[in-house]
Formats: sequence, structure tokens, C-alpha cells
Amino acid sequence: MSVIIKKSSILLFSIAVLLLITSCAKRPPITDPIAREAYDDANDPLEPFNRAVFAFNTGFDKIALAPAARLYRTLGPPVVRDGISNFVDNWKEPITFINDVLQAQPERAGTSLSRFLINSTFGLFGFLDTASYWGIEEHKEDFGETFAVWGIGEGFYLVLPFLGPSSARDFSGFLVDFFYDPVSMTLTNHGLTYVRYGRLAMRGLIYRERNLETLDDLSRSSPDFYTTIRSAYRQMRQYRVSNGVLNLDDEDELFDEDLDEDME
Repeated sequence: MSVIIKKSSILLFSIAVLLLITSCAKRPPITDPIAREAYDDANDPLEPFNRAVFAFNTGFDKIALAPAARLYRTLGPPVVRDGISNFVDNWKEPITFINDVLQAQPERAGTSLSRFLINSTFGLFGFLDTASYWGIEEHKEDFGETFAVWGIGEGFYLVLPFLGPSSARDFSGFLVDFFYDPVSMTLTNHGLTYVRYGRLAMRGLIYRERNLETLDDLSRSSPDFYTTIRSAYRQMRQYRVSNGVLNLDDEDELFDEDLDEDME
């Protein structure tokens, strides 16, 4: 079974690479400086491919994800949804701790470690956010942000099937987070790979439920929903990389949770 999965992954990767190579947007000529500047600012050379994936994701959202999120909201009282969200977030603290260390942020690393220990014990495995109640506030870090701190450029904008907006740097970070997250590795070593993927799916469901109204309103009001999401994602990631230093309050409020998060 694992051999089949590996071969399928290689095939899908090869197809994706082929699509990326053959679908690059043509750069405007130097004789059109305005169009050329807009092209460079968008940082989206794979726009035809990205728009196709975006259309697929939008269709999947309408058919499956958004209805599932509405059902989740209907069936789950707020206290239950908060508990599930706390539980999922708590088991991301180890990867946040690792990235804090790699970014040379000892104080933030101490916060992440403290939150994990407190919520895993006094918080009943994370269902209760006891650490926040005690004044130890949550923050999130991922390898995409770590790569940025290390000076690695953002790379081109990229839309991933099911996972949504990303970039070359953030997608690389997502792969590191996904495969080397201590919790995920532990689950795999104990034959619980399905739980690993279930965590990812649950985070997507939680994100969508939290942003039902926001995303639906943006979809209806945006002249070009694709470019709106692209701009919001890139600005939100800048905000995250700078640990909230940038003055991007309007963009940051577009979403309650980011896609890396969640993606990851």
C-alpha cells in the first residue's frame, strides 16, 4: 500500500511540475512599463495554473467544505467547538517551539513550551486553554516563517489543491512542518497516519467555520476574488513573519486563522 502511495505521489508531483512549466503567465514587454510593474508586484508568474487550481478549490469549497463547516457549526455548540480548536492548536505547540528556537527567540520558545505543558496537563490534553487563562498568550510559528527569518525570499505565489494560497517558500516550509512535526512523526511511528491527516482536515474545517461569513462576503463583493485572496494572503504572511510589527490591521482582520496554519 505504501509503495502505491509513493508512486502515486511521484506521478502527481510530475504532473504538477509539467503543469507549472507549461502554464507560466507571459511577462509583459519592457515597452509596457505599467503592465510590467503590475506583473512584478503580483509575483504570480504561474497565474494561469494558479487560477485553475483556485477554481477547483472554490468548487470543492462550495460542494463540500463550506456545507461541512455550516453543519459543524450547527451541530457543535460554541463550547464544544472551542474545545476541539484548543485541542488541535495545542498539539501544534511543539512545532511552534522548534521554530521559535530556530529563529533564535528564546522567550517565545519558553512561552510555547509552557503553553504545551500547561494545556496538556491542567488543560485536559489541550481541550481547555488554561495557559491563556493564566496570561500566557498563544502565538504561532511555522517553517515558512523560519525560512523568511533566515533570509530566504518569498518566491513565486502558488495556489495548492485543497490547501489554498501559498508561495514557494511557504510550501517548502509546510512540507517540513508536515513531515517533521514531532506529533505527526509520533503518530506515524505508532501506525496512526490516518490521525495525522485527520488533524490537517480538522484544521481546515475549523478555519472554514471561523471564516464562513468573511470568505462568503469577500466572494460576493470582490471584483476578482482570486486577486483579493492573493493580496490578503501575502500581506498576512508579511504580518506573521514580522511578528505583528507591520501596520496591516485591515488585512490581518480578513481572516481569524491563516491558511498555513493552517495548511499545516
